[in-house]
Amino acid sequence: MSKTWLKPLRHPRFWLAAWLAAVLTVIVVCLIPPPPLALPQGSDKVEHFLAYFLLAGSAVQLFQRGRALTWVGAALVLLGMSIEIAQGALTQTRIPDPADALANTIGVLAGMATALTRWRD
Repeated sequence: MSKTWLKPLRHPRFWLAAWLAAVLTVIVVCLIPPPPLALPQGSDKVEHFLAYFLLAGSAVQLFQRGRALTWVGAALVLLGMSIEIAQGALTQTRIPDPADALANTIGVLAGMATALTRWRD
């Protein structure tokens, strides 16, 4: 990824590394055994939405609008779908859920929509 994809930040490599660490954290958290919590049914959809909203919203802060941000948004949607597939294929403690993938996608769309606000910078 070239520097032209990134906004002119003071420490672009640091911010890119921090964002990639956040992406990696989401991947790991989604693939490790879930903690034994008693949460209301369906509340995990809010967690999925928030995680991907934060990833996409922070991408708006990091990447230039246009092609770069479009590719990052598409990659986040694909990541959310891929993680759901991986949960079924690679783990014994997680199950894939299309509703989780939908919540991820809606979170990405909402996060990307911040590019249309004054919070984009």
